Amino acid sequence: MSAHRSWQGKVFIATSLDGYIARVDGDIAWLTDPPPNAGHAKPHAGQPVIPGYEEHLASVDHLVMGRGTYEKVLTFGFWPYPQQQVIVLSRTLATDDSRVTVATSTEEALTLLAERGSTAVYVDGGKVIQDWLRRGLIDDIVLTRAPVLLGRGIPLFGPLDTDVHLIHLATTFNDTGMTSSHYRVAVPTGIG
Repeated sequence: MSAHRSWQGKVFIATSLDGYIARVDGDIAWLTDPPPNAGHAKPHAGQPVIPGYEEHLASVDHLVMGRGTYEKVLTFGFWPYPQQQVIVLSRTLATDDSRVTVATSTEEALTLLAERGSTAVYVDGGKVIQDWLRRGLIDDIVLTRAPVLLGRGIPLFGPLDTDVHLIHLATTFNDTGMTSSHYRVAVPTGIG
């Protein structure tokens, strides 16, 4: 956590093995409805425990996402963030959705987080994660990799101005073949 902010930036996201968060058209069925495969290795006693999605959500008071992620969430048929205050980054989104606050810039979102006294922020969406990594606003990453190669799609990580060094905390897997790795950003840098 930066000395300039009181909250921790957390990423909890899944990618294909080749690093995509969605197909080119935004489809994530490969993640949410994978084909059955009984041949995956089985988890074993004593493997590290990485908090799951529910535990992750329970640990954050705010969520910051981009417009594309927000629009994808609206297709789920339910609102998955009833306990979090949600900020959507968009310069053009006009919504009367009382569940979200629209911020037109990262700076506006940072002001909202400070004013609201946030302590833990779930940062979601490829472009937002990339931007917040560049700005040194991410402290913790749980990255789950699905056992599928998409070949093309929307990448999680993009160009960075400098290396972002990570401290590996744990890796685990489940019987669907997904592996989850937990990292702490070694030294968040940027505007914080």
